[in-house]
Amino acid sequence: MQRENLLTMRNGERAPHTFSDREYAARMTKLRAVMAAREVDAALFTSIHNVNYHADFLYCSFGRPYGLAVTSGSAVTISAKIDAGRAWRRGVCDNLVYTDWRRDNFYAAVKKLIGGTAVVGVEFDHLNVAQMEKLKAALPGCKFKDISGAVMAARMVKSDEEIAHIKTGAQVCDIGGAALVAAVAEGVAEHEVALAATEAMVREIARRCPDAELMDTWCWFQSGINTDGAHNPVTARRVQAGDILSLNCFSMMAGYYTALERTLFCRRVDDASLRLWEINLQVHRAGLRLIRPGARCRDIAHELNEIYRRHDLLQYRTFGYGHSFGVLSHYYGREAGLELREDVDTVLQPNMVVSMEPMICIPHGRPGAGGYREHDILVVTEDGADNITAFPLGPEHNVVGT
Repeated sequence: MQRENLLTMRNGERAPHTFSDREYAARMTKLRAVMAAREVDAALFTSIHNVNYHADFLYCSFGRPYGLAVTSGSAVTISAKIDAGRAWRRGVCDNLVYTDWRRDNFYAAVKKLIGGTAVVGVEFDHLNVAQMEKLKAALPGCKFKDISGAVMAARMVKSDEEIAHIKTGAQVCDIGGAALVAAVAEGVAEHEVALAATEAMVREIARRCPDAELMDTWCWFQSGINTDGAHNPVTARRVQAGDILSLNCFSMMAGYYTALERTLFCRRVDDASLRLWEINLQVHRAGLRLIRPGARCRDIAHELNEIYRRHDLLQYRTFGYGHSFGVLSHYYGREAGLELREDVDTVLQPNMVVSMEPMICIPHGRPGAGGYREHDILVVTEDGADNITAFPLGPEHNVVGT
């Protein structure tokens, strides 16, 4: 039997795309401008975020490589046969499928699409050493240039369509937050509360986007000691009266992540905790005012540090004050060039989308122990910023479960 290594699988009809054809054409134009500036003849993307951003195909690797090969006149996704026709149905460009009949058929696909080119742009921040060696073997004599930073910078400024999509995601998170609060009660397990929020968000995405793939939306709900880390998984711990709680709702729509995070307390809040909560809210509100065009990421971080320092809490700050939004998730990349940290020089400009999310963690055994965090998403405008998070915050709203 003849076993094919590469094939096409145009199975079914094309699905409606996340954005308009004009949007994807603009992204390709922007990408090819980056390629020309970096003097590369072809680009090979292997990361989930860049493949999805440019081709509207959100792959699930499960140990197999995927890619997008772009030249001045073509763009083709590379997918494994285990996905059959999905990459072609969901994507905006052509697709080439590789099979498992022979090891490393992915690199045979790469060679077929961009073999013979002199300079190929790749993502050094995604390729591991083994993959790089296989690429060199598949494309002998080719020079490789890193274009990940330049492409990331291009992604950081969002289109109007992207911003509308992100706003929808933020609204879905607010709905998830309301479902979470309604589920909180003394004696209820964290996972049960989280499930209520996740189900509400998935159903809302399905209602608003009936043609979308429903994947990756999730919720982290933490209580007591489990609030010490921003990314602590859900457990079966049961909520107790007086617990500090952390609401974390994440809607995922076509690879676009949006988030809602709030500090809550179950039924009552003690004086020490209330003081810490109010200080963190002070930092949060100050940060919201600082997000505007022309502001530099590092300057925002330094200014907010001073508020914590005045209250002798800077040593309890957990991470930076915010980050960019767009194509990202908890298991694949984000735009590191737009984080509100002391070592980032990026200047905010209109159509950038960033969070404001200060967090402090007071160690176990100290008064007010736990993790305090608020999180809003802001779209930078010509003269300020538009806060697209509507969920209430603070002790007047978020002492719950009564």
